[in-house]
Amino acid sequence: MSDTLTPTDMTPAALCAAKTEATGIRDRDLAEKLGICEAQLVAAYVGTHEGQSVTRIAHHPDDVMPRLVDLGEVMALTRNASCVHERNGTFLEYHTGAHAAMVLGPDIDTRIFPKHWAYGFAVETTTDKGVRKSLQFFDQAGDALQKIYLREGSNHAAWGPLVAALKIEDQSPMLTVAPRKASEGAKINEANRSVLLEEWGKMSDTHQFNRLASKLGMNRLGAYRAVRGEKWVRRIEPTASEAFLNAVAAAGQKVILFVGNPGNIQIHWGKLENIKVMGPWLNVLDATFNLHLRADHVAEVYVVEKPTKRGPAMSFEAFDAKGDLIFQCFGQRDGDGDDLAKWHGILQDLPSYDRVPA
Repeated sequence: MSDTLTPTDMTPAALCAAKTEATGIRDRDLAEKLGICEAQLVAAYVGTHEGQSVTRIAHHPDDVMPRLVDLGEVMALTRNASCVHERNGTFLEYHTGAHAAMVLGPDIDTRIFPKHWAYGFAVETTTDKGVRKSLQFFDQAGDALQKIYLREGSNHAAWGPLVAALKIEDQSPMLTVAPRKASEGAKINEANRSVLLEEWGKMSDTHQFNRLASKLGMNRLGAYRAVRGEKWVRRIEPTASEAFLNAVAAAGQKVILFVGNPGNIQIHWGKLENIKVMGPWLNVLDATFNLHLRADHVAEVYVVEKPTKRGPAMSFEAFDAKGDLIFQCFGQRDGDGDDLAKWHGILQDLPSYDRVPA
């Protein structure tokens, strides 16, 4: 791969040439090596090139999500810098919303924040197994929000009409993106610590937490740091993710596992069964769900309790060194009579970590 490219000569042709030389490297990793964003690398292939064809399409979820049911079963991928969440299923019930939209279904369950969706592409890539088809959506900085891949059993006949319906007038291979926003980090307001503890105990729904923290001048991680060691928050060994996933698998515990980025959160409901470590990656490799976690990116882990009308909601939450949430996992009740005692036991057995965060 050429390492002599500079921002001034990053033409679409140069980017395509660099990708041709960089066999076996994923688009996200290659873009980082080239000093650009992933969306710019994808856009360079707009039109038809050897091995890849790209069409710019509408990006707003209201235009896209209702049409995806026509594709049948697909693989939906949502990721952040440290974790990839892949779920097989069909996009079913779409609910629009100016601030937050959602897709609901037994397999594909997402929470969508439309203001972050800025670019969309339909991508066809020639591989040794045939043509791989995907829809890819990016934010203003060119970072991936969600990708949807057709599978062997998908309705491939619906692909052409769907792309034609979503195709936009602008088919330029050039893409100008906004600077990536810096991570907020932990935001703490020590003056409101006692109020936070008092109001925390009055919550009746987990969704009330972010509003409470914001009202008191904090964010999620800041609030956890502020009250760690109290009733609601226990800091866990940063290396505990592997033991946690193995314990969930061994117990046959159903979970609700969230992975997201600013524009999209994807949720897995069910068991985690096949846990595999591959280098720095900690993986769940199940029939309908895959998780790929960079365990070496996990800097802080907390077991968190939030009061609800149905009893305490206990979660395992992992953050990176910048303070960004990597993934969040709750226990899923197995029927109305399940008091989640098994889930609470898994969390209780995790080793505490008393060192003060840097």
